[in-house]
Amino acid sequence: MLKAPYRLGVDVGGTFTDLVIIDAAGAVRAFKAPSVPSNPTEGVLAAVNLAASSLGQGVEEFLGRVELFVHGSTVATNTLLEKKGAKVGLLITEGFRDSLEIRRSIRENVWDHRQPFPPVLVPRYLRLPVTERIEADGSLRIPLDLGSVARAAEVFAAEGVQAAAICLLHAYANPAHEKAVKQELSRLLPDVWITASHEISPTIGEYERTSTTVVNAYVAPRVVPYLASLASRLRELGLPRGLLMIQSNGGAISVDEIGHAPASLVLSGPAAGVGSLKFFGNDTGSEHLISIEVGGTSCDVTLMQRGAVNMTDQLVVDGYHLAIPAVDIHTVGAGGGTIASVDTAGLLNAGPQGAGSMPGPACYGRGGEHPTVTDAQLVLGRLKPGPYAGGAISLDLAKAVRAIKTHVADPLGLDVEAAAAGIIQLVEQNILHAVEKSSLERGYNPRQFTLVAAGGAGPLHGAAIARLLGCEALYVPRLAGVFCAFGMCNSDIRHDYVRSWLQDLDGPAPSAAAIDGAFDELRQSAISVLAREGFSEEGAEFVRGLDLRYFGQQWSLTVECASAMAADIRTAFEEVYQRQFGYAQPAGQIEIVNLRLAAIGRLAPLEVAQIPPAVSEPQPHSWRRVWIDRQSGFGEVPIYDGTILTPLQSLNGPAVIEEATTTIFIGNGDRLTMTRAGNYHVLLDRGCLSVGPRTEELVREEAMLDAQGAAS
Repeated sequence: MLKAPYRLGVDVGGTFTDLVIIDAAGAVRAFKAPSVPSNPTEGVLAAVNLAASSLGQGVEEFLGRVELFVHGSTVATNTLLEKKGAKVGLLITEGFRDSLEIRRSIRENVWDHRQPFPPVLVPRYLRLPVTERIEADGSLRIPLDLGSVARAAEVFAAEGVQAAAICLLHAYANPAHEKAVKQELSRLLPDVWITASHEISPTIGEYERTSTTVVNAYVAPRVVPYLASLASRLRELGLPRGLLMIQSNGGAISVDEIGHAPASLVLSGPAAGVGSLKFFGNDTGSEHLISIEVGGTSCDVTLMQRGAVNMTDQLVVDGYHLAIPAVDIHTVGAGGGTIASVDTAGLLNAGPQGAGSMPGPACYGRGGEHPTVTDAQLVLGRLKPGPYAGGAISLDLAKAVRAIKTHVADPLGLDVEAAAAGIIQLVEQNILHAVEKSSLERGYNPRQFTLVAAGGAGPLHGAAIARLLGCEALYVPRLAGVFCAFGMCNSDIRHDYVRSWLQDLDGPAPSAAAIDGAFDELRQSAISVLAREGFSEEGAEFVRGLDLRYFGQQWSLTVECASAMAADIRTAFEEVYQRQFGYAQPAGQIEIVNLRLAAIGRLAPLEVAQIPPAVSEPQPHSWRRVWIDRQSGFGEVPIYDGTILTPLQSLNGPAVIEEATTTIFIGNGDRLTMTRAGNYHVLLDRGCLSVGPRTEELVREEAMLDAQGAAS
């Protein structure tokens, strides 16, 4: 029986809604319920009902014992992906009506000249000019004409606009006109949701600021009512404290505070993996971690170095740019539900299309006919037929065989098992490239990191991906299948503030006092918000950062630096620049673009009950024919029940370990040891990977990566 009070983390994914309970004694329980994309609230409440029932409690009794309920939702993301947002009108400075559609005039893939840009969220007839002009230094050039606002409001009312976005030129430097426009528009259209750019993205960059404001207006009328309704429903069912949401920055925020910026939830869910990485950091034995969280529809890659994850404010979701602080997560369409197919040229493809939760993979037996990665794993023996996730689904081998044979094996002239092996190898290459993009392309050598395999499907691929990367070790949390939901229980409150502050670092200004003063203004804004959420200034942490660039460059790098001294800021910038680009300009002129402040309200540290170590060697409960790798083919492999493995036990690969929320596969020569915290640490045998000769060029490249890693 669990001991109250409880912490709850609920993550709504594309296939399952995961729920994790941690009680007062540190005991952990995990549950999975099918997601309901048409109404995510149903999936959340189904998971809550499942947890309450398993504990022999009613829902009201169960929720009444919850002291912390943290939620991650894909509602904002899905609203954008499915184009089901509000009808938006945009008010913009006269003469800049088309900046949203012109974008940056940069193609994401310079070699692809035919891929169209995504449709503009606001058509031209609803992008209306406002007569006004503020200069880049905040001075007034053209006074505001409120008559132009009134004329736009008439058009919005006639066209049935549900949400309005306001983005005036240089409002980051002086928001006076935006404030006046919002006040007037609110008076004229009281039932329209209004977003102003200075409230959500007060930064230099006209297009990114406009795009962010429009996306926020687009998703708000759907996201905010959903959150308010869910919070109200949970209160009615007995939840004593307010619902917290995970933001894209990896921190939690109350529903009351998220109302003005729901676009900051676009990575809600995946960003919670940061909480898990921080918790498991000590147990891995490494300060450098790369996580792959492979769920039903996608793989999310996050890099953590010395306990800190990289942040970005340049998110791109389905082609739409958002300038909001976020965990730097690279996502690819490579999950258990990723669909495999053969194109007209006879080439095998894996993704990015996915089967979702309904109908799901063919083996789910819910009407899905297309083969997926899960079907391939089942055919290769790494998954077993029968009930999964507490009986929520049942895997049907015959249906998996039929789907792969029809859509992959027969078109390629292969047998079913060879086709299934090809699907796995291809999706693992896709995951590998995603990890390389998050590491190599940012100046990090993945060989110096421990790979953390998470998600329901991640531990099946973890050993192979780690070997391809050259990692020495793989780490799999026992709760890998509910990685993000668990992380929500270990996420602090976080608010990010940014202020555009274009200054020459080496010029007469700014002085250290000026920099400290600007940060103090941001700090005071943060203190008032944290106070509303129950945190004192003394109980909060404030992390300072600066966006810096060499003079003449378009893009900047964010650098954390507690000092306001120019020499210290330069040193911090050059270290980051050297690591990412391989060189620095010691005499280069540096510009400050933005000041950033992260205000963090620390929750009580999460403690999980320890499992007593074992005194005996682990024994497999069965043996099964399993595809090991390309060199070994199929073999009789021992199958272990992970739920009864205890700390300090060890076993050798190849082996399959079946856990409550995931399945782990390790290859020939791998050595798995249970950590003192009851998780899985795998030392990899990299010799079993067949690779080509090490060319002189490859040796030089690896040496350069090692040198850069040592310098950082």
